[in-house]
Amino acid sequence: MDDRTVPHRPVPDARSSAIVPHYMSGFGNSFETEALPGALPLGRNSPQRLNYGLYAEQLSGSPFTAPQATNQRSWLYRIRPSVKHSGRYTKVDKGLMRTAPCREESDLAIGPLRWDPTPFPDGNVTFLDGLRTITTAGDSDTQVGMAAHVLVATASMTNAYMFNADGEYLVVAQENRLRFRTEFGVIDIEPGEICVLPRGVIFSVEVPDGKARAYLCENYGGGFTLPDRGPIGANCLANPRDFLTPVAAYEDREEPSWLFVKWGGELYRTGIGQSPLDVVAWHGNYAPYKYDLRHFSPVGAILFDHPDPSIFTVLTAPSETPGTANVDFVIFPERWSVAENTFRPPWYHRNLMSEFMGLVYGVYDAKPEGFVPGGFSLHNQMLPHGPDASAFDHASKVALQPVKLTGTMAFMFETRFPQRVTKYAAESATLQKDYSDCWHGLKKTFDPTRRDPD
Repeated sequence: MDDRTVPHRPVPDARSSAIVPHYMSGFGNSFETEALPGALPLGRNSPQRLNYGLYAEQLSGSPFTAPQATNQRSWLYRIRPSVKHSGRYTKVDKGLMRTAPCREESDLAIGPLRWDPTPFPDGNVTFLDGLRTITTAGDSDTQVGMAAHVLVATASMTNAYMFNADGEYLVVAQENRLRFRTEFGVIDIEPGEICVLPRGVIFSVEVPDGKARAYLCENYGGGFTLPDRGPIGANCLANPRDFLTPVAAYEDREEPSWLFVKWGGELYRTGIGQSPLDVVAWHGNYAPYKYDLRHFSPVGAILFDHPDPSIFTVLTAPSETPGTANVDFVIFPERWSVAENTFRPPWYHRNLMSEFMGLVYGVYDAKPEGFVPGGFSLHNQMLPHGPDASAFDHASKVALQPVKLTGTMAFMFETRFPQRVTKYAAESATLQKDYSDCWHGLKKTFDPTRRDPD
């Protein structure tokens, strides 16, 4: 999965004649890659004539006049310009996809919420049909906020492609592998890995293992970037060299196909006569990428207490308010816990940010019961939450030896906006009606006549 060899062109897999993905290393780099020698023009972006009869086209992920540090664009050299992959779009059923602002009515009371894993549906369900929106926040039209989705797919997209004009997708694989065929190349991810598909990039999704489950964050705001490390300095957390961007890989296939577009909260479709993944070469800094969460280098307390969970931020989508994210992507991976005289699980708290949390695999230390891989929870803005009764009891009494938390990977999509639960999620059979009972066992232990020794 982490083959960083960059061949001149993608290598066919002899077993299936499929493309084996290859990648280029680095976050936010300006890359250049070609699948045919000489397909990439040198010294200019748009010459009068291109080799192989290609068309030059720019894809801009930011305004033209954005500051240099945030200006994102790539030049694509393709068999057909994307206007040939377009036509009259017709609105189609968007299924269970929802977009903020979403004001669906339900009788669900506010409070801590948790769901069991979403079951796989019967029949052939692709990415388009298998995306279920759980929460929405903010307003996609004003490019603020996010949505949290769960994907349950049992079939690959065949002669079907899509792009999202409302935001970028951050995909967290949870069960089995996913393959993303994009305009820029091919990306494979497995549980423990993520893929980011920028706004406007055309892609198709395959499920090599016959079915796959994943979590998705749809970021309506500015693109994800690496957080500032501050006093941590130049190293640790998510290191730029571990992010991988695909080398160019094109499809020259003329078959009747569908192109779907998520635009303005609706889903549209147009018929095309060929694959739109026909980019033979490209250069720039606006492209999809993947990252293995197991490469994250956590830092933490090595004497007492523990830092805020923001220390586990992998990617952030900043807002106009410094230090307040539109979306943070935070993980809780394997790590050592060594703090002395310290309550080691996350503390009880109320938070300006609202937290959508999922468990990829293993056990989460603050919720050892009821929070299972594939499940997810929502602790909304300023609503209290923290360790359940059994976790509190154990952490308060256990002998504090160095302990390594192994085989675990949890994450949060955290935003400054309240996350509104969709009607689908509110009425889902997987919603745990008794979730708040996990705190009922917290007993009053206050005794003004007793003072424990220091």
